[in-house]
Amino acid sequence: MNTVNSPVPATDAPMPRRTPVPATDAPAPRRTPSYPPDEASSRRRILRYAVPRWMIERATERRLAGDWRGACAAANVDVAFDLAGIANEHGGAVAAAVEDDLLHFAPDLLRWHLPRVLGGGWTTIRNFQTVTLGAAGEEHCLRVTTPATWERPQRLRLRFERIAGSGGYRSGTHDWATLRHLWDVRHTGELLERHGGGDRPPFFDADGTLRPAGKLPTADPGPADPPAHTEWVTLLHERGEVEAAFAAVGIELDPAPLQSRYAGLIDPLRVLEKLPVAPARLEPELRLLIRAGFGHRFQIDHPSPGVLLLEGGEQADGLRIRLGGKEFRDAPTLPEACWRRLPDLDVLRQGDADPDWLHPLVRDALFPLRADPAGPIGPPDPWLPSPVRVRCRGEWHELSFQDGALRMPHSAEEQQREQALRAFGGKIAGCFAVERAMRSEEAFRLPKALRELRRELFMRVQHGDTPGVLRLLDAGVDPRLRDGRDRTLLHALIHLDHEVLLPRLLAAGLDLEAVDYKERTPLYVAVVDDGSPALIRALLAAGANPHVADERDVSISELLTDELDRTDLDFLLTLLEQDEPAG
Repeated sequence: MNTVNSPVPATDAPMPRRTPVPATDAPAPRRTPSYPPDEASSRRRILRYAVPRWMIERATERRLAGDWRGACAAANVDVAFDLAGIANEHGGAVAAAVEDDLLHFAPDLLRWHLPRVLGGGWTTIRNFQTVTLGAAGEEHCLRVTTPATWERPQRLRLRFERIAGSGGYRSGTHDWATLRHLWDVRHTGELLERHGGGDRPPFFDADGTLRPAGKLPTADPGPADPPAHTEWVTLLHERGEVEAAFAAVGIELDPAPLQSRYAGLIDPLRVLEKLPVAPARLEPELRLLIRAGFGHRFQIDHPSPGVLLLEGGEQADGLRIRLGGKEFRDAPTLPEACWRRLPDLDVLRQGDADPDWLHPLVRDALFPLRADPAGPIGPPDPWLPSPVRVRCRGEWHELSFQDGALRMPHSAEEQQREQALRAFGGKIAGCFAVERAMRSEEAFRLPKALRELRRELFMRVQHGDTPGVLRLLDAGVDPRLRDGRDRTLLHALIHLDHEVLLPRLLAAGLDLEAVDYKERTPLYVAVVDDGSPALIRALLAAGANPHVADERDVSISELLTDELDRTDLDFLLTLLEQDEPAG
């Protein structure tokens, strides 16, 4: 599943679950090997934060107005071509085919479905990925590339390229030509059928109600009832009856283990048990790929040693899965969307979210009979702060955020006394310890509600949600909070709209020279983590010192000359050379 673990957690503890709408006698949430608690919490955060509702609404408005460039801009997709240039070089027919796809391209929906990093508090888009959307003629296609690392701004790049030399379905590349329902609004209605549904999705009624245990199949209903058949196969898989699950969809499993030099004998059944695979979808998806000319053999990406190989005949008949060695590494990689259970349905089935939190196009495709709610459809707005009770000096005190500060029931004299106590090495506790811990200045376990609030802020940061961050600040949240890497909101401007936030943060007293856990200032982070030239110019204009180094004692000048390939920052290198400090 390509989980990536960050060495330092990006955020704090998970947010609480919000108002799921299961049936009253629905089965208890399942924690199977293929859907462990850590993935469940990551998927819940992805649904809530990865594509904010305002982004969906703005991109949709521009798309419906015929402004595909505006839709891309709203969804943080940079376009690296123009149609006039394509027409001049490749002819009007190719340009017209590209424009037709672009007019139906939903960049916010693409972002919703992209593979994600899971682990270490990160839920960002999987890095170094290339997604081919569709061909324009026989030689060229539209492609989207993801950021170089999971820590960098979550901007995508849309390119027009030659198909030749693309690497096909190699690791890190995903050809979505047969998966248009993930990005093309003309095909979104296919989502339900592509994930085992018929008149309803598996485990749900058509209105989004989770089906109770009594309505789930106790025997194989057969393929004539697609949702029930998918439920039966999924339940077999979740019970560890892997061979029976695949036999129910006509796929042969080769149980022969693989001898690994480092891991010993690897059991393919154990590998498959741990994958969130959708057995009922493998044959139809492989059939589409075979008909589209992508071949008959694919490997399924997974974290264990060995190659999990899916093979089929000319008509996708005689399907077989086996575990092979490095001799099969050249087999094309099957896109995750072809073999994985739909993450959105997994999250909803766990009771971790409400169907109305889904992307509207996804919700409407999955739940055709669901009535529109009174409020908006899409991921929820930020969770705003409320008063928190803290044990302090043997009493319960109420703390709350107001006007960008944590307010506590202590006089100015008491606060001065606590500051003096700390200056002389005394230990602070209660309200004062909470205040310092919120800014990561001292180790102290925060009350759960405050941990969740800080996490809410920095999850919004991680996914570039400037309106969400502004709403939290407007609600009184302290702008001087730091994340799990000791970064301030000034460090976080690489992800956000600095034109809106930088003046506000400076007015609140944030320090341009504050350092994170790697002793990097906001300017240093902007240089090393792909911050825009406009942000770097703005930080310099605000007085940021360019003559700084990190914990390795590597300066910004050394970064630009020896480590980074950033030709867009020649102005900064020139400034450093002209303004080298004396001595």
